[in-house]
Amino acid sequence: MNLVNLLQVSAASALALVVVHTVTFVIARRVGRYNVVDVAWGVGFVAIAAVAAALGGGDATRRRLLLALVAIWGLRLAWHIGRKTAGKGEDPRYAALLRGATVAQVVRKVFVLQAFIGWFVSIPLQLSAVTGPTPAALTAVTVVGLTGWLVGFAFEAVGDRQLRTFKADPANRGVVLDRGLWAWTRHPNYFGDAAVWWGVWLITLNGWWAVATVGSPLLMTYFLMYVSGARLTEKLMAGRPGFDEYRQRTAFFFPRPPRSAAR
Repeated sequence: MNLVNLLQVSAASALALVVVHTVTFVIARRVGRYNVVDVAWGVGFVAIAAVAAALGGGDATRRRLLLALVAIWGLRLAWHIGRKTAGKGEDPRYAALLRGATVAQVVRKVFVLQAFIGWFVSIPLQLSAVTGPTPAALTAVTVVGLTGWLVGFAFEAVGDRQLRTFKADPANRGVVLDRGLWAWTRHPNYFGDAAVWWGVWLITLNGWWAVATVGSPLLMTYFLMYVSGARLTEKLMAGRPGFDEYRQRTAFFFPRPPRSAAR
């Protein structure tokens, strides 16, 4: 591993995130809502993957593959969130978090924190960009990673589409979606997000020492399950008609066949 090259990639990745989140902050102030930072979440990872692919001196094939996978995931996510939130008010999560906060506190709690998490989660991408080809002994791990990415992307994209179609029907107003992927897990989009990043992490493994970066997908999964994702969403849905029954028969995060409604 080239330490000088790693420092270059890491510093450039941090700078890329500063640019992305500075622009996002300016846009947020102009439109009057801070949930636009969710659009920047995927864009930030795409920027880092692009930096790693451009500046990294490691295996070129793996750098290009990771850039393609992260770009497909990140740009789809940004497009989806941007479309979902366009013309709407502040997300209740941010409204609660930022109530009474100063501009400096907003920057720290939202933009700086998200930029740091993005940089930390992307450490495997940064390390992978400056190391050599994946050994033949780890080819199976790469295949498993690519499979995990495909499964995760399908869950996230299909789950989002099913929810968007469901909400578009006025007859479903106030009703809980419990069909399709939403019958297998209450959060197919968040599960898919986690699976994507476990897949990316597996692809970055080109030596057993790289297992030390497992904190990256673990942190991503923790946030998706317990901080800004599934658990917080359920707090906002508490009390909605039919939600308690839905919780009893449907897995929280990891998919499984739905239980019978009679149980």
